Amino acid sequence: MIYYKTQAEVELMRESSLLVSATLAEVARILKPGMTTLEVDAIAEKFILDNKAVPNFKNYKGYPFATCISVNDAVVHGFPNDVPLKDGDVVSVDVGVYKNGFHGDSAYTFAIGSISDEIKQLLRVTKESLNLGIEKAVTNNRVGDISFAIQEYTEKKHKYGVVRELVGHGLGKSLHEDPQVPNYGKRGSGQKLRDGLVIAIEPMINLGKKEVFYDDDGWTVRTKDGLPSAHYEHNVCVRKGTADILSSFTEIEKNEKANPHLDSSYL
Repeated sequence: MIYYKTQAEVELMRESSLLVSATLAEVARILKPGMTTLEVDAIAEKFILDNKAVPNFKNYKGYPFATCISVNDAVVHGFPNDVPLKDGDVVSVDVGVYKNGFHGDSAYTFAIGSISDEIKQLLRVTKESLNLGIEKAVTNNRVGDISFAIQEYTEKKHKYGVVRELVGHGLGKSLHEDPQVPNYGKRGSGQKLRDGLVIAIEPMINLGKKEVFYDDDGWTVRTKDGLPSAHYEHNVCVRKGTADILSSFTEIEKNEKANPHLDSSYL
């Protein structure tokens, strides 16, 4: 069942999405070597609660934390833990909030200290593929047009692995709504896009092969070849001509550049 949002509902969703963005910007401000991802999770949860919202990941299908923090070969759904972050770590932070009856859900990948040119390109290409997918999120296109744009740029052009087991999704009063939005597919296939559809577009791109496996915790998804992965996610409302991006990376990137402990040279 697909739910199309009114303009008033889209504005409420924008508020939720921008709070997620602000939370990720706070993470960009404080992230540094020596911190644990449990500490990051606690800071993010407090920020969300202080802004009169609820961290919607917590207790979702039994998930025990406010955020998903996936380091290096962890693709998504990583459990925060007490292992200190170190120079060279690639850290994907996925955050969700519930406010005013609607969900927001966005993700961003950070580089601790300095990273290789190879990984810089992975981060840059993954973020660029998100923008290419968003360009296709317009009225009368189809879900497959978004999927194809992401796959063509990451897998066909840059030879990265596009994860198949996890996909983007509709978003609204529920955290996961129809339709699913894969990061791979054929142009002109899938659900037709109509005005007012809100979706989370989230390329999950591996430096190496596409194959992944689930960790013993039952949540953390890792690359089978042990190589790093990147993950960026925006909340987008389908509109005629140009998609309306409800979340924002502006303050995240500003804090990322200002934080001496993060490598933002890939931007």
